[in-house]
Amino acid sequence: MSRKIALLFAGQGAQAVGMGLELATEFPVAGELFQKADQILGRSLSAIAWHGPIEELTRTSNCQPALYVHGLACLAALREVAGDFAIEAAAGLSLGEWTAHAAAGTFDFASGLKLVEKRGQLMDAACEATSGAMAAMIGADETVVRTLAADTDVDIANLNAPGQIVISGELAKVELAVSLSREHGIRRASLLNVAGAYHSRLMNSAYLQLGDALLDVVLQAPRFPVMSNVTGQAVEGVDEIRRTLQEQVTSTVRWTDCMESLLDRGCDLFIELGPGGVLAGLLQRTRKGVNAVSVNDAATVQICAETLRAVG
Repeated sequence: MSRKIALLFAGQGAQAVGMGLELATEFPVAGELFQKADQILGRSLSAIAWHGPIEELTRTSNCQPALYVHGLACLAALREVAGDFAIEAAAGLSLGEWTAHAAAGTFDFASGLKLVEKRGQLMDAACEATSGAMAAMIGADETVVRTLAADTDVDIANLNAPGQIVISGELAKVELAVSLSREHGIRRASLLNVAGAYHSRLMNSAYLQLGDALLDVVLQAPRFPVMSNVTGQAVEGVDEIRRTLQEQVTSTVRWTDCMESLLDRGCDLFIELGPGGVLAGLLQRTRKGVNAVSVNDAATVQICAETLRAVG
């Protein structure tokens, strides 16, 4: 029986030195994407992704395009082995939403790559101009975290899964929220190792300039639905895609809603494309027992291809 397949693309934080090197070696189609990216950007992004150092790869202006290329390289390698399988819909966590749109043909590879590099540069600049931080709230009800965020004047950055919420804002205010978390009944709260306050009002300068960059790129309707982090639903039309991709840098990432929307569409096989398996893990927290496979190297490409052949 055929399955309804959803693609999931990794976001910033998933990066790891060496990502894509084995793929590029084993699958020429993946290697060509990294080579093309180097030519488009006029610098060796592949060297940073494959050899680091991790500090250089973690820079937002490097990390975001590297994850974009890696996600699409994973998909290209998988298609080479498994063929042109049907895709029901896709979603990507933060930066990953841009990769999802590239996979869906909303914009071409080169345009998307330049956009995510620009997005990373703008977010780097916003981080340098502000003193921001983020913190994970584990084992907490959303209503409770929203109350704490309002009391300490910080923003809700990510609704990742039931009981896993991230706050974002000025460093002192985020630290205050962490210190008050136990009083609000939150099981665990901890600062994240990030450069600034992503998905908060402190990214407003990036929001304003990203809008101009998006106007310079030709967009078209995606070949399959892509879930918006901003709404948690499939985006409808080019204007909404532009608006939500711009809003994404300051808005809450409604990842749980994105997963619920995919499940409501009947998606029953989820393929995570990117380093690690964080998204598959978050999905299991949202709906236990869902069939999810992670693709990030040659071995996992083959495993996923076997899964697709078994259910096709």
